[in-house]
Amino acid sequence: MAATSDPANTARPERPVLRHSSLSGGSFIQDHQQYKPTPPITQNITDVLLNSEENSKSSLLYNANPISPDPERVTDSGIVHSIFPTSPNPLPAGTPKLVATIFYKSANAHNTDAPSVSGSGLLPSPSVPIGSAPTVDIEKLPREPPGPEPEPLDHLYGPFVSQLCLTHFLQIVEGLHTPYQRMNTSHRCLDQEDQPRVVEVTISPLPNPDYLSFADLRKHENIWRFEREWNVEVVLQKDSVFRQYKRLAVFDMDSTLIQNEVIDEIAKFVGVEKEVSEITARAMNGELDFTASLKARVALLKGVPADVFEKLKSIVTISPGARELCRCLKVLGYKMAVLSGGFQPLAEWLAGELGIDYAFANHLEIDETTQTLTGNLVPTFPIIDAAQKRTLLQKLAADNKIPIKQTIAVGDGANDLLMLHEAGLGVAWRAKSKVQLEAPTRLNGESLTDILYLLGLGHEAIDEMNAVAS
Repeated sequence: MAATSDPANTARPERPVLRHSSLSGGSFIQDHQQYKPTPPITQNITDVLLNSEENSKSSLLYNANPISPDPERVTDSGIVHSIFPTSPNPLPAGTPKLVATIFYKSANAHNTDAPSVSGSGLLPSPSVPIGSAPTVDIEKLPREPPGPEPEPLDHLYGPFVSQLCLTHFLQIVEGLHTPYQRMNTSHRCLDQEDQPRVVEVTISPLPNPDYLSFADLRKHENIWRFEREWNVEVVLQKDSVFRQYKRLAVFDMDSTLIQNEVIDEIAKFVGVEKEVSEITARAMNGELDFTASLKARVALLKGVPADVFEKLKSIVTISPGARELCRCLKVLGYKMAVLSGGFQPLAEWLAGELGIDYAFANHLEIDETTQTLTGNLVPTFPIIDAAQKRTLLQKLAADNKIPIKQTIAVGDGANDLLMLHEAGLGVAWRAKSKVQLEAPTRLNGESLTDILYLLGLGHEAIDEMNAVAS
């Protein structure tokens, strides 16, 4: 049908036409860039002067420089500036953030495939991971034994915190949001960029506390399974200024700052090591009242020479990383204390060795005539049990005008649980099974310096602090 000469039709804009040029390399993004790269310079001043008439017909490209730079005078400044784009999923200011520090358990790396069927055609006996139950003896569990462990994945993707490990973790946390909500995430490799052992992940927002409290999030079964699959430990903290800027650190002594149980070492002198060790183990697991068990063990030490503590100094082994940890905290201006259910002479000696400010422990009564232990505690000094450790933490913080949020507590026994929950950051270090289940945070690394990573410090900062301290 022929087109009409209706004036209304002539005023209509033309419909868009798909031209050939749009199919031959044109780009909408390139055509509408806010910042375009400078076109290459193809002209010099002579060309401009000689061909001015021709150049007037076709103007120079925008931003083009007609003069070639003099390589002897123009040099690269060496300045590199990056513009970071805003987040594609912006969240309101003040949105709470979650910090997850993922530690690969390098001491227990999986070097073989998942458990295979043995020659008898039966699956291997199931085992109980340390920290997952009050006992690792399946025969003592009141319920059915747990099923076989999930397939270890670190031996497939690398004995470190791999990219797939990190991606899996983010998927798990995102799946905990009820109702579902997209997350903003970022991560830092704290110990090394290539094949890191420690990675810090920042996530926002936190899951809705009406559906999942922070305490329950820390112990969520999906995160626990993730830890076993990837052979890692995950420490969750709420992000705040107090997470990074602590000012007071208190430590248990036996099996924390030192690798020994002092009372067991003393028991060797009188041949009652077995009896004392059994009571110690049950007390640290929370199976016995600490005060009663302490008195029972001390009674077995009657007659031990009073100079036993001098002899023990050569036997005591300071835990790996304890010196470095205390040295770094000292550089940062921390106050530090030993709060021990052990004995005062060794606690004071250890404080001197590590540069710790305070030492509180139990006092053994000495017979001045025979210079031997009487088997009793000095009644004028309080027993350093769980409640007293918490009280001392509170008092030290108050005396130094330090908010409780800016405190760290580290211990391994049941008598440490109250102070671990009271502190801003409570860490069960290589703790007994029951303590690992109940503590707010647990770590089972090889060096106490891992605690520095929980403060957001990377290896460069730690090296710098050690250099200043030395």
